[in-house]
Amino acid sequence: MSFIADQQTLGDLALLGKFNPGSVFSLFNKVRTRGGEKMLDAMFLHPLQDTAAINARSDGFKYFHQHPVSLPFGGDCTEQVEAFLDEGCAGSYPAVLWQVFRKKLAATLVKGEELEGVINGVKSCTAFLEKCKSLLSQLEAGGAGEKAPWKNWVLTLKKILDNDRLSRAMYNHTISITGLAGLQHLLAHTLQEPMKELLRLSYEMDVQVTVAEVARAKKFAFAEAIENDTSIIEMKGLRHPALDHGVPNDLQFNEANNTLFLTGANMAGKSTLMKSSGIAVYLAHMGFPVACSAMRFTVMDGIYSSVNVPDDLNSGYSHFYAEVLRVKKVAEEVCQNKKLFVIFDELFKGTNVKDAYDATLAVTAAFASFRNSFFIISTHIIEVGDELNKKDDSIRFSFLPTVMEGNIPKYTYRLQPGITEDRQGMIILENEGILKML
Repeated sequence: MSFIADQQTLGDLALLGKFNPGSVFSLFNKVRTRGGEKMLDAMFLHPLQDTAAINARSDGFKYFHQHPVSLPFGGDCTEQVEAFLDEGCAGSYPAVLWQVFRKKLAATLVKGEELEGVINGVKSCTAFLEKCKSLLSQLEAGGAGEKAPWKNWVLTLKKILDNDRLSRAMYNHTISITGLAGLQHLLAHTLQEPMKELLRLSYEMDVQVTVAEVARAKKFAFAEAIENDTSIIEMKGLRHPALDHGVPNDLQFNEANNTLFLTGANMAGKSTLMKSSGIAVYLAHMGFPVACSAMRFTVMDGIYSSVNVPDDLNSGYSHFYAEVLRVKKVAEEVCQNKKLFVIFDELFKGTNVKDAYDATLAVTAAFASFRNSFFIISTHIIEVGDELNKKDDSIRFSFLPTVMEGNIPKYTYRLQPGITEDRQGMIILENEGILKML
């Protein structure tokens, strides 16, 4: 079973989107090769659900975080190599030689470009291998070969370089037609599979080095997936990954305290905190570094969010009904005993205050009874918190405070225990001079 994160959640948390500069994907998409970008995209689409696999991927990033290297190859080089290898060649050397002679003849008589394509393909492969040799020197200087994530890359490279025909040809700068045919046959047939594997491992290293560079620049930490009989998530120093100077907060969830009831004024930071937690949980299951000072977690089945639930004019759904359907979807999943991380930002804001109060109270209490899942539920209806506080000790109450400086509200963005009493709506309205304008 794959990790659950539907389109609503992916959109709420802005996780995906190559062409969205504000997405989490774009934050990490500093890779040098197109193959690396495809691999990064696949990682974002398919978080892991195995503790050992998560930690193994994380260890790969962590290694290059501690042992930085400079990758000598880029997109143009690897794309030319990949195209040449994908085209392949005839199975026997005589057949390849005959094709090269035909292309040579075509180039002489009608200025055909096929021979130039073979020459460029061979040159791109040998240039790529030379760059890999220089990278090998960097890697071996860092040590830890047996445990390093580049071990298979080195073994594959050495298997290719150990070929006597190739090593002689790489130092021959004047290649005859027969020599060109021999190199094409060697690289695109005899060594085609190890060359493709070297490319794949190079793309993987591109991702590992890039993610490590982002983690170093952004001061991200590496989350640890743990085996435990009960579910836990612990995030220390959590902040939004897009905010370099975001205010850190600590969040802890376990089966005894599985629900966080969050209050605070508008602009106090509730939505940002909730999105930050969801992003951290998602990245942690990918094995990626997170915007925390430390994080430990047991593997969950998925994540659901309800932050920006739109109405559906085509189906005739109001905003409130769309919210109800969203809650129903999460309820169906939770009732299947799945371990989920769930974010509800301002439940039932699409209906009147009385209905919103009753619905938020009932739904929060019901969800909190599913101790394998974790919930963050925010609301402006603080009276719900007062009532829940009397009934359920699994719910923790925190708020993001507002500090008034005269008539100007200021926000600390630091969680405090309890339920807020802040009410600044009318003050903000008056500060903007709207009532005087009217």
